[in-house]
Amino acid sequence: MNTATFLEILTVAEKLKCNTRHSWTSSGRHESVAEHSWRIALMALLMRDEFPEIDMDKVIRMCLIHDLGEAFTGDIPTFEKREEDSEKEDKIFFQWIATFPTHYREEFTELLKEMNELKTNEAKLYKALDNLEAVIQHNEADISTWIPLEYDLQFTYGADKVEFSSYLRELKKEIDQRTTEKIAKKNED
Repeated sequence: MNTATFLEILTVAEKLKCNTRHSWTSSGRHESVAEHSWRIALMALLMRDEFPEIDMDKVIRMCLIHDLGEAFTGDIPTFEKREEDSEKEDKIFFQWIATFPTHYREEFTELLKEMNELKTNEAKLYKALDNLEAVIQHNEADISTWIPLEYDLQFTYGADKVEFSSYLRELKKEIDQRTTEKIAKKNED
């Protein structure tokens, strides 16, 4: 890839550092889209031993690119996002990667198609991590940042995505326990 193209791609991707999500960090600021993507990639890396049959390199690549379209659209919280929003994000993403060198254009196109279809174990794992990281992040944020619907959403979000794996079901159970404790502590105060 020539250096100008490389830097142009990084310039667009840098917007993910600036675009914030609905989630808050433990230090009391909004989480960036880039931080979310980085952490789900780290989650995948740390789960290699739990999923030896899965191409974890592919999962990490999925995690790193999954929100690149949000460099153009910004983040829309899951409870507000409509199918039209996802379609618009994908359309912009595909238009952008059409400008990439052939190898990367083909790779990113295939990855996004696989991620959207959610048929392979790699895609299922990426999507589960995407959902679980959001729930983990909410547990790490001050509960005063939660809106009312998140008290239930903490337990339901991602629950369907972990069903294919006993390890992920156990992880979701542990996350739910921490959510329960966080809510109970708030109610004590």
